[in-house]
Amino acid sequence: MERIAGWWMGLSPVQSLRRWIQPHMGWLIGMGILVALPFMLSGVFREPVEAGWPRFLQGLLIRVYLMAVYALSYDLLIGYTGVLSFGHALFFGGGAYATGILLKHLHVSLPIALLTTVLLAAVFSGLVGVLSLRVQGVYLAMVTLALAQAAFILSEAPDFRQYTGAEDGLQGIPVPFWLDPAVHRLRFYYLALFFMLGAYFLARRLVDSPTGRVWVALRENEERAVALGYSPFVFRLLAFVFSGTLAALAGSLNALLNKNATPSLLSVNTTIQALLMTLVGGVGTLSGPMFGAALLELVGYLFNRMFGPIWFLLFGLFYVIVVLAFPYGLVGTWRQRWSLHRPSVRRNLRAPSPGGG
Repeated sequence: MERIAGWWMGLSPVQSLRRWIQPHMGWLIGMGILVALPFMLSGVFREPVEAGWPRFLQGLLIRVYLMAVYALSYDLLIGYTGVLSFGHALFFGGGAYATGILLKHLHVSLPIALLTTVLLAAVFSGLVGVLSLRVQGVYLAMVTLALAQAAFILSEAPDFRQYTGAEDGLQGIPVPFWLDPAVHRLRFYYLALFFMLGAYFLARRLVDSPTGRVWVALRENEERAVALGYSPFVFRLLAFVFSGTLAALAGSLNALLNKNATPSLLSVNTTIQALLMTLVGGVGTLSGPMFGAALLELVGYLFNRMFGPIWFLLFGLFYVIVVLAFPYGLVGTWRQRWSLHRPSVRRNLRAPSPGGG
């Protein structure tokens, strides 16, 4: 659309493209690095791209990309509508179980399974929103926690063992050969990468839309938004639907990656993980939770390898240090400090150089 607008303004297609590329240069460079990263790792370790360390690190990065989308979906709730949910694992784990059951027990194709999961997630997250948005504050958090714990208990119940595997989880989810991460790791890497990038750009367009503006208005001053004629229930329900659907898709791909869906995906620890990633990256920034997911996943892996059984204690100390050093998260703190220094930077750029004409 911007290029079309550029032509109407008398700009050539090349000039219009340059105007679009310049403000997005950093993101384009980052995307290029992530696309080329498997081959860069292959060159560093001098091993085939789908063998040895390059293959292992691709698996680790796939996990980072999926958790980044999960954290991004949580930020749509807490960061833009101010809704604190303690049951977000319900959508992540629910998506994993839904896709696994459809593939293993109903023997549907992968596209049909993913499409059905999206539809089920939209409907189910809408129902969760209808039930929980009747209350506010800590009561809303408790309702979402109760619903997630109910799903966790059902996933471990022996009555549904033939479908969910009970406490052992749903194991052996069949993945089509063309996408099997055990065979085509690089192919699955690019699927996870483009899924993450697509989820980010979709979420960015959403929060920059009029609907996203209303979300922020409800978060900042609900009374004034109501006075302008906006319904808090309707717009927060939309946030629940979008957030839950994204989280369910991330859970679906996680099930395909590991070929299982376990009750731990529905536990409160999984929700706390999303909360920590969002706080570390920066609430209400979209890109912040994604960086937070990358930091916590990679640092957690390094601490586990370096320190063994005590890694979790040291990881907790690391988290405390990060929160104290970056009180608004990594991206949030950087944006705040940059906004404080930006006026002085602009004045320095406008000021004439000493001795200049």
